Amino acid sequence: MRLSTRARYGLRAMVDLAQHYSPDDPVPLSQIAERQKLSEGYLEQLMTFLRKGRLVRSLRGAQGGYILVRKPDSITIGEILRCLEGSLSPTECVDEEICERAGNCPTRLLWKRINDSIKTVIDNTTLEELCKQSEN
Repeated sequence: MRLSTRARYGLRAMVDLAQHYSPDDPVPLSQIAERQKLSEGYLEQLMTFLRKGRLVRSLRGAQGGYILVRKPDSITIGEILRCLEGSLSPTECVDEEICERAGNCPTRLLWKRINDSIKTVIDNTTLEELCKQSEN
């Protein structure tokens, strides 16, 4: 599985917001862009996805910027990646409830195991954990 630039850069932006988290102080987009070496225009597009996914909120004005909607310890990497990418399954047949080959497909179980492993990691890793790992 290869994640898109949208997912990788979006996750970097979310980690940046988590590292500078304050429930009352928005982080200006320009600061995130500068620290993460990302285009402000592209970052704005990513924030649109994250805002629609209810992971961030925006505040306008001179003191405006973006704020996580929940504490970093309650936002999982899985939530972020799905918001930015959609399904993360390695194949479509893992997502589909009914597959005409499900009963006799020799590879479906492998794809399901891979999918389950990925889900376990991303759904049990929070922004806070990534922030702590980056401190070391």
